[in-house]
Amino acid sequence: MKLQLALDRMTIAEAIELTKQVEDSVDWVEVGTSLIKEFGMSSVKELKQAFPNKVIVADLKTIDNSRYEFEMAFEAGADIATVMGVSPLVTIDACIKVAQRSNKLVMFDLLNTSKEQVSDLLKYNEAIFCAHVSKDEQEETGAKNLGTKHGGLLTDPTLKLAAAGGITLDSLESLRKTINPSVVIVGSAITKANNPSEAAAKFKQAIGQGE
Repeated sequence: MKLQLALDRMTIAEAIELTKQVEDSVDWVEVGTSLIKEFGMSSVKELKQAFPNKVIVADLKTIDNSRYEFEMAFEAGADIATVMGVSPLVTIDACIKVAQRSNKLVMFDLLNTSKEQVSDLLKYNEAIFCAHVSKDEQEETGAKNLGTKHGGLLTDPTLKLAAAGGITLDSLESLRKTINPSVVIVGSAITKANNPSEAAAKFKQAIGQGE
């Protein structure tokens, strides 16, 4: 299980500084949607330059104009870029083709994606499927249940699964028992902790104990 650090609602300099604090404990570094929207591809480029040995995830949440956006992200240094699972299949196809050409990966953000849409996506078995409880769901309704998302569609052991949305140390074991993701995406439980380095180390330890 990989630990992906989600960086949002901060400046590029703050993102780099925070990542330095937790670098030894995290595997993948996500340049969050808010960073990309506020600072553009410079955020991706600077994070990759600062951490060349880390897998950099550009959380584009692309839903249209996919070829252009994915080419920009990969040229800036991203190793993985995200597309919304609700996107038209022509958009998904374009993302996959750009990624294959660049020897990069695609992550499907399954936020608000129906079971039928998820079924259509299963043929793209080289992609990463991310079960996601949105920030608005967390903040406005308190929703945190990732385990029941998309029924039993994500139980295929050959699929690469990720999970995101309000994940804490306390919820990690439950998550492992339900969808057992290969990537756990953690944001505020690390970035807003009093001691981010210690918080990240505890996540790494908990992940290691379950393997």
